[in-house]
Amino acid sequence: MPCGRGVSATRWLAAGSLLALIVLCLAWELVLAPVRPGGSWIALKALPLCLPLAGVLKKRMYTYRWLSLVIWLYFTEGVVRGWADGPPAQWLAWGEVALCLLLFVACTLHVRLRQRNAQAAAQVA
Repeated sequence: MPCGRGVSATRWLAAGSLLALIVLCLAWELVLAPVRPGGSWIALKALPLCLPLAGVLKKRMYTYRWLSLVIWLYFTEGVVRGWADGPPAQWLAWGEVALCLLLFVACTLHVRLRQRNAQAAAQVA
């Protein structure tokens, strides 16, 4: 796969997994398995995930870098709740873990491919 297509694919994978994680967090805490009946304020955990969405869509390298670090907070929450909660919250927690891993891989591959492209362009110039 040429690097241009790889960069585009990782960008869309990152954007898709980030959007899926936002939807999962909201649905989980408001409808599917809220901590309290009727939803809870824990749904606000989706707000910090909305901040990097614009940067991911605008291809800002800095956003991909810090998002790959911030996502570990959500990964940790998913692991803790995956072990501590019962179904269906447990299944949602493991889904959160899977989306976090997918987002991390997409972000790191995106950064790596863009750096490789920049080095190749610098050598040609």
